[in-house]
Amino acid sequence: MSSEPNVRSDHQLELRDLAETIFADARAGASGAATGFDAELWQTLEQAGLARLTLPQAVGGSDGSLTDLAIVLESAGAHAARVPLVETDLLAGWLAHAAGLEVPAGPLAAVAGDLTVTSAGDRVTVSGALPRVPWARAAAAIVVLAANHVLVLAPSAVEITEGSNVAEEPRDTVTLAEVTLDAGTVATTPAGTAARFRQRAALGRALLLAGAARAALAESVRYAGQRVQFGRPIGRFQVIQQQLALAAAEVAAVGAATDAAARTAATDGFGADSTAFAVAAAKVRAGEAAGVVARIAHQVHGAIGFTREHALRLATTRLWAWRDEDGSEAWWSDELGSRALAVGGDGLWPLVTGAP
Repeated sequence: MSSEPNVRSDHQLELRDLAETIFADARAGASGAATGFDAELWQTLEQAGLARLTLPQAVGGSDGSLTDLAIVLESAGAHAARVPLVETDLLAGWLAHAAGLEVPAGPLAAVAGDLTVTSAGDRVTVSGALPRVPWARAAAAIVVLAANHVLVLAPSAVEITEGSNVAEEPRDTVTLAEVTLDAGTVATTPAGTAARFRQRAALGRALLLAGAARAALAESVRYAGQRVQFGRPIGRFQVIQQQLALAAAEVAAVGAATDAAARTAATDGFGADSTAFAVAAAKVRAGEAAGVVARIAHQVHGAIGFTREHALRLATTRLWAWRDEDGSEAWWSDELGSRALAVGGDGLWPLVTGAP
């Protein structure tokens, strides 16, 4: 992992202020029961240059860095933003561009899955089903990594069956019945694409988890200072203070892990062993923190925190949903263990610290 200190530049501080303002305004203007794609927020992000932050300007991006994107995604997670930022920028846009395909305009969905791909001349026919595709119903295009192909699918060419995760975010089933693609929408997968896709998806989800954990802690601290029991705010009771301190430690830990992973990916690239290790560690740590922070937040709030009208559920339902998406703690823990065994005792310390 990169040992560079976590010092934000003036540019990054301004970016965080911008992102916090945009996402907070969108959340304040939405109904507490609102679900699905927030088209107005997406338009604002497009206008601000945040929707495709890390993509090249030549394909409609802003030429930003992964550390810039990390700031935006953490803020999006904290404010329960209902937009496919990870999918559009970090996954679909990158995947199409890396394969030499045109990057479609608008919000995008991205998924890796098993499809039957048949080639006949300059045309390709695709069949199969892709379960739990994030934001498929809202996407202008769906970019798929299937075996050794990258496919750009028009929503009108597929059948979309709506579904959702526990946070009520779209997780749809996309069914393809012998869909024919022309040469401009299919390409051969570059070497190493599948591993890079997994790492990018896991890093994006971990950053969203870091934001949601921060939001759950902030909501709990606020509530503990307002809720009066036995003549004083419950935040003055030692047992509540201890639990909030534990939650704060978890939030700090996941923030440090995701920040390190983003900086390592920005410095070394997603093809590096150091990035693979850092991303796996960040996803594992984010999943562990999600369970602890959500539990403490609901213990502090009591029954009120479970109601649909309460803001806490926006954070905790996402913590529960996202911890298992793009690889569970068990899956990424196995990845960490495999990499540690592969380098052996002499290589473990350099692997963990990034030291030569």
